[in-house]
Amino acid sequence: MQKNLVIVESPAKAKTIEKFLGKDYKVLSSYGHIRDLKAKEIGIDFEHDYAPEYVIPTDKKKLVTELKNEAKKAEMVWLASDEDREGEAISWHLFEALNLKPENTKRIVFHEITKTAILHAIETPRDINIDLVNAQQARRVLDRIVGFELSPVLWKKVKPALSAGRVQSVAVRLVVEREREINDFVSEAAYRVIAEFILPDGTTILKAELNKRFKEKKDVVAFLESCKNAAFTIEDITKKPVRKSPAPPFTTSTLQQEAARKLGFSVSQTMTVAQRLYESGFITYMRTDSVNLSDLALGTAKEAILEEYGEKYHKFRQYHTKSKGAQEAHEAIRPTYISQVEISGNNQEKRLYDLIRKRTIASQMADAELERTTISVAISGSRAEKFVATGEIITFDGFLQVYLESNDDENEKEQENGLLPPVKLNETLSLKEITATERFTQRPPRYTEASLVRRMEELGIGRPSTYAPTIHTIQNREYVIKGDKEGTERSYEVITLSKGSLKEKVKTEKVGADRNKLIPTDIGIVVNDFLMENFPNVLEYNFTANVEKDFDAIAEGQLVWSKAIDKFYKFFHPQVEEVKAQRTEHRVGERELGVDPKSGKPVFVKIGRYGPIAQIGQANPEDKEAPKPQFASLMKGQSIETITLEEALKLFDLPRTVGEYKGEEVVAAVGRFGPFIRHAGKFISIPKDLNPLSITLDESITLIEEKQQKDEQRFIKKFDAEPELEILNGRYGPYISYKKKNYKIPKKGPKPEELTLEETMAIIAEADKNPAPAKKRAVRKKS
Repeated sequence: MQKNLVIVESPAKAKTIEKFLGKDYKVLSSYGHIRDLKAKEIGIDFEHDYAPEYVIPTDKKKLVTELKNEAKKAEMVWLASDEDREGEAISWHLFEALNLKPENTKRIVFHEITKTAILHAIETPRDINIDLVNAQQARRVLDRIVGFELSPVLWKKVKPALSAGRVQSVAVRLVVEREREINDFVSEAAYRVIAEFILPDGTTILKAELNKRFKEKKDVVAFLESCKNAAFTIEDITKKPVRKSPAPPFTTSTLQQEAARKLGFSVSQTMTVAQRLYESGFITYMRTDSVNLSDLALGTAKEAILEEYGEKYHKFRQYHTKSKGAQEAHEAIRPTYISQVEISGNNQEKRLYDLIRKRTIASQMADAELERTTISVAISGSRAEKFVATGEIITFDGFLQVYLESNDDENEKEQENGLLPPVKLNETLSLKEITATERFTQRPPRYTEASLVRRMEELGIGRPSTYAPTIHTIQNREYVIKGDKEGTERSYEVITLSKGSLKEKVKTEKVGADRNKLIPTDIGIVVNDFLMENFPNVLEYNFTANVEKDFDAIAEGQLVWSKAIDKFYKFFHPQVEEVKAQRTEHRVGERELGVDPKSGKPVFVKIGRYGPIAQIGQANPEDKEAPKPQFASLMKGQSIETITLEEALKLFDLPRTVGEYKGEEVVAAVGRFGPFIRHAGKFISIPKDLNPLSITLDESITLIEEKQQKDEQRFIKKFDAEPELEILNGRYGPYISYKKKNYKIPKKGPKPEELTLEETMAIIAEADKNPAPAKKRAVRKKS
C-alpha cells in the first residue's frame, strides 16, 4: 500500500512537485476539472435550492477510475489544486467523485512551487473551504442560468447559434459603446504655436510653445503679425525637484497590460506563458489581485539590489491591495527566487520572467530624482501670451536603472522633456521662426485587450481568473474582432513666420488608423443593442460589479449562495419570458437606408444567416407570384451601422463579370468568407488591397496564376485508381489526403513521391487500425 497520493490539476505541476517529495509520495494530475454541469441540459435543480447536477464528462471517466484506484491504495490523499476558488472547487469535486474519506484526505495550498513552500504546505494542511467552493458554484450556476435562458431568446429574435453571458455581454457593451463614441466624435481644430529662438551666443536654439492655442485662423495670423516687430526676453526661470516612484509588483491585470505593451502578448498568451512559469516553479501563482510581497521576497529583493546597485538604490516598500474583495490570494506575481536572473525555457517564457523580475526588483528601489526646468519667454506688448519651454534632467536614476512602467496614452507628445540650454534672466532672444500648426482633438482610443482588462477591473467586472477567458470568448464568438482600421486622409494648415514674412502651407496626414484593436462586429452590435433594450439591468456595470461582491461575500461565509441565485432568478426569469412573448414587425438590428431609385423598393441592412447583408424589397408571404427580395453580402470593413444607401446599392453590382481568361469567364463576387474571383470552377480570395467592384482583368489574372502556382507546389502525387487519394505538401511537410482525412507519412520508408498505391493504402490502413491517442490538455475551465 502506497503511503501518499498527491493530486494536482496539471501534469507540468505534478512533474515539478514530484522533484521535491520523496519516494513515499506519488503525484498525479486531474487535468483540470473532473466534473461539470450537464452539457446539453441546464443541469440545475430549480426545485431544490438550485442544486447543480454534476456529471463526469466522457473523456474524464477513464482518468477518474484510475484516480479512484490510486486513492484506494494510498494511506493519505493530498488535494493540492490551486489556492483560488476554482482550485478549491477542483479539490471538492475530487473529494466527492473519488469517494474520499475525511480521515485520510488533506487539502494543501501554496502560491509558489518551491521545495520550502510544498513541505510547509504538507506540515500545515487544512480542510476543504466550502465557502470558497460555494462562491465558485454560485458563479458557475449563475452564468449557466444567464447563458441557457438568454441564448434561446437570441436564436429566436436575432440569429441561430448565438450565445450570451453575464460578464462577456458586459465586455462587448464596453467595446460597442467605445466604437459609438468614436463614430460620433467631432474633431475640433486649434492652432499649436511653437517658436524657435536664437540665444545671444548666435548659435544655440531654444524651442518653446505658446501658452494658449488659437481656434480661428484670423487670430493666429493676427498674433504672428504682432510678433514681427516684438522683442522676446527671458522673463522667468524656475527649477523644481521632482520625484518618480516605481509601480507596485504585478497583479494579474497589470501583468496582462504590461506584457501587451512591452512584449506584444495577447491577454490569453500572457496567462498561458505565466501558467508554464508557475508550474515550472519559476514564479508565484499568476491569478492574484494582491500587490503584497512576503517578508522573504522583500529580504531577497533587498539583497539583489544591494549586491547589484548599492545601498542608495534600495528603499523598503510595502504595498497594500486597494481592490475590495481581493480574493485570489496572498501575494503579487514575483519570481520564486529573485536572485535567479535567467531561467531555462523558450523565448516567450524568458521574456515574461525577465519582465516580472525587473518589476519586482524595481518596486523595492529608491525614487528617481529629476530636476524640472521651466523657462518663460515674454513677448513685448503682450501680457497674457508667453512662450514656455520645459525640460527635465535625471539627477538620480533610482528604480529607472531597472524598469519604467509603460502606458496606453496615445495622445501626441506635446513636449520633448529633454535638457534645456543655459539661459539668464532678462536675456534678449532673437526670433528664428514661429510655426502655427493646425492640430485636432483626438477621438477616444479603441480598446486593446489589455486596456479592456484595465477598464473591467476599474468597474469591478470579473476577477483575475475571468479576464483572459472573457476576452477570448467575445472574440471566439465573433462579437468582437482584433483588427486594423485603415484611417483616412485629412488636410491641415501650417502658418510660419520667418524673416519677417508669413507663409501658409496645406499638408495632409492619416488619421484614425488602428492596429490590433478591439472592434465590435455587426452581430456584436446587434446582440448588444437587443440585450440593452430588453435586459438593461443584466448589462448594467454596477449590477455586474455587485454580483462579484456577492460572490466575495459567499467566499467569506457571509451569504448563502442559493439565496443570492434565488434573488437574481426571481427578477430575471420573468423578464426572459416577457421578451420571448414579444412580437416585432422588423428583424432585430434591421435598418432602413432609403429607396432604390431603379425599382422604387426600400433598401435595408440586417443580420443574415451568414452575417450582415443588404436587401432590396420585402417578401410578401401572401403573394407567391410577387418578386422575391434581392440580397447582397456586406464587404469587409462595412458595417450595418454606418453603411450609406449609395454604398449598399453598389453591392448589387456583384457578382460582376470582369472579363475572360483562357476561354473561361472571370467573375468577381462577395461570399460568406469575403470577396473572391471565380474562374474555371475555382474560387480565389481577393486580398484586402483590392476591391471586387473595381478589380481589373489583369489584377484577376495575377491572382489566378498565383493560385495555380501555389496548388502545383502543394501537389506531389495522385493515383488514377483512387481519385480521392493524394499526396500533398503541407505546412509540416508531405502528408496523405484520403476521403477528407489526413495521414502522416512515416519517416522510415520510401520518399513521398516514390510511394506506390499499395504502400500508400497500407499506411492509411495501419493508421486507421492504431489511431493516435488524443492529447490530454491541462486546461482549467474558468466560469
